[in-house]
Amino acid sequence: MDERTALAERFEEDRSHLRAVAYRMLGSASEADDAVQESWMRASQADVSEVQNLTGWLTTVVGRVCLNMLRTRRTRREEPLDTYDRTSGPGDGDDPEQEALLADSVGLALLVVLDRLAPAERLAFVLHDMFAVPFAEIGSLLDRSPDTARQLASRARRRVKGGATTPADPDLPRRRRVVEAFLSASRAGDFDALVALLHPDVVLHADRSVIPTPEPVVVRGGRTVAQGAMAATGRALFTGVALVDGEVALAMAPHGRLRLVLGFTIVDGLITEIDVVAEPDRIDAFDVGVLDD
Repeated sequence: MDERTALAERFEEDRSHLRAVAYRMLGSASEADDAVQESWMRASQADVSEVQNLTGWLTTVVGRVCLNMLRTRRTRREEPLDTYDRTSGPGDGDDPEQEALLADSVGLALLVVLDRLAPAERLAFVLHDMFAVPFAEIGSLLDRSPDTARQLASRARRRVKGGATTPADPDLPRRRRVVEAFLSASRAGDFDALVALLHPDVVLHADRSVIPTPEPVVVRGGRTVAQGAMAATGRALFTGVALVDGEVALAMAPHGRLRLVLGFTIVDGLITEIDVVAEPDRIDAFDVGVLDD
């Protein structure tokens, strides 16, 4: 068996691993597939006769490709929120439900935080904390020292936890259960379950970018708010529970890019107020973190 054939077989064996690396770096299944394909083009032209750990070497190749893609990625796309439904996914040719399942498996809140990191921070955190790549190799990819790579990963780790967290809050788990139940009912289109979670006099506030409308929207009443949630089941596919400014919230983030946040006021186990935010300036100002399992 010649060297190229052996490399091709090894690449196929490692493809799922390499795609996992690329997805965490890029937050998009289609972009991850592109990165893996580009990595094969590069790897197939390299001399690997002296490479002892092919999986590790291929991981760094994918990491470099993803780093370049992140550095050249254009500013965040501003597609209308209405495009994210069951029939039109976040990208041409994407399967929205498969993309949503993949995001759930990784953690949508984590993808949001990763999307907000500088490319070098994201690379250092993903490769080291998720795939155990040594800092010496990460530093080489970044043209930085191992100590600098370690600092980048540490900085990213703090962002993942969320700077505004209040872990001592004893009510956080109870609020989380209510928010998770709201998301589950929204995804399932379970009207009765939604109504049961809402106070009869619940008030929903939505800013002008949510629909959009000339003025902010105010909706009152449990059944009316539940009907609105039923109409947004497609968006719920790309929504996950996150820590936003230290509070349990829902974050809608197709491709891991935060587009909309639902904040909740919960009293005696019922949702009394929902604040829906989509205005870019407010979205960018949120401190997003990952809730502990």
